[in-house]
Amino acid sequence: MKKAVYILLIFFWIIPTSFAQLKTYTFEETEKLSKEKPKPIVVFIHTTWCNYCKMMENSTFKNPEIIQLLNSNFYFISLDAESKNDIQFNNHTFKFKPKGPNSGIHELATALAEIDTQVVYPTITILQTEYSIVFQRHSFLNAKELLAVLEKTK
Repeated sequence: MKKAVYILLIFFWIIPTSFAQLKTYTFEETEKLSKEKPKPIVVFIHTTWCNYCKMMENSTFKNPEIIQLLNSNFYFISLDAESKNDIQFNNHTFKFKPKGPNSGIHELATALAEIDTQVVYPTITILQTEYSIVFQRHSFLNAKELLAVLEKTK
């Protein structure tokens, strides 16, 4: 009987953590929520065609420690840099800027991902509660690297 109870306890302890979902927000939701409960904002800037972006989505952001830390201490926003939707954020309307017939970049992606006049995907940008940028990094980050960054900025 004791063995069955231990197995049941382990089952109920492990199962919820292995199926934890990363909470994602829009910029508009984050702005409203941060008025009541200020937290830093992690923005993952990516495109649909970027292989390294997909790798981060399928590995780094599926890591249970990353999910737990982001859900508890940050607002997480996933921003497609080629989204054509207007975004209201910080008293400004950001728009998609076409560069050709089938290309372009969103103004907000440029504002958050540009380092030395270049936008590279993926980019992780962390904003403090007053929306100032405290961290920016172009490149794939594995779970261990991202955990170290998040621990320093939470």
